[in-house]
Amino acid sequence: MTYRTIKLVKRPETKITEDIFDIVSQDIPQPKADQVLIKMTHLSLDPAMRGWVSADEDSYIPPVVLGDTMRASGLGEVVASNNSQFPVGTRVMGLLGLTEYAISDGSNINPIPKEIPAEAILSVIALPGITSYHGLFEVLKLSSSDAGKTLAVTAAAGSVGSLVGQMAKNLGLKVVGVAGSTEKCQWLTDTLGFDATLNYKDADFAEQLASATPEGIDFFFENTGGAAQGPIFNRMNAHGRIAVCGLIAEYQKEQPDPGPSWLNIIKKRLMIQGFTMPDHFHRIGEYSQALGGMLGKGELQYRAHVIEGIESATTGINLLFDGNNQGKLIVKL
Repeated sequence: MTYRTIKLVKRPETKITEDIFDIVSQDIPQPKADQVLIKMTHLSLDPAMRGWVSADEDSYIPPVVLGDTMRASGLGEVVASNNSQFPVGTRVMGLLGLTEYAISDGSNINPIPKEIPAEAILSVIALPGITSYHGLFEVLKLSSSDAGKTLAVTAAAGSVGSLVGQMAKNLGLKVVGVAGSTEKCQWLTDTLGFDATLNYKDADFAEQLASATPEGIDFFFENTGGAAQGPIFNRMNAHGRIAVCGLIAEYQKEQPDPGPSWLNIIKKRLMIQGFTMPDHFHRIGEYSQALGGMLGKGELQYRAHVIEGIESATTGINLLFDGNNQGKLIVKL
């Protein structure tokens, strides 16, 4: 029997194009000593994948080697096992790649309860959730003592931004979300309860932001760069804190846009910190448990954008960069 896996065969020039990938059929392997064979059921498509396909060696994680399976996190079930920690039938999650089957020695997978829906796992408990949690509580250092202060979040309708806003609201903060469509803004306001939502594509975005933040902005969770960054930066209050999680508006440009002047960093005494989750993977268990608790209490809502079949991943990934995904982007196998 065979299975399909997506190999990275060349680097993109700017945008991710279908031809940088090759869908290859291979014989299903059998696990060796201490290994398990996992049949994947769901794969995660994330903005970080744009960096993973580049040739940049000077980053937080090495690029995917040409000819290797494309890196991705996913969810699956152990179907053959020589590892007592992961018997047949165990549901697992890990960075296993864009593939229908994967071999693991157990070091890169975690067991996941079967009663939690797959979409909830990949939307909340997996990378989006742990990223949101770390950025809010370890980088921005939010607590209930910050109730009443203002947080702005870009890509607010995305898998990370929507969780950031909800967790901040649960602490009593005023949350201003920035998204790229009327539908996304309405979802954030009507369903998630954000205090204000703005479309960065509006010509008067800066004026709308000033109106929505009459007392300025205390915390900024940055996911995009681009048009929203400067106006938000200029609204920061003294001693404000900024967590730089992503710059999705810049990833597929030949030359990134210039950022705002550093003058306000001095004048406003701002703290700005970039972060990536591979530095903190040792805390996945801790963060996932906390997120699972929030989810179980009904404190977090999510929505998933599901596409079907492994072949859909090679083009579907661009939904992230076009802004056409409606929630966490997942491939169902």
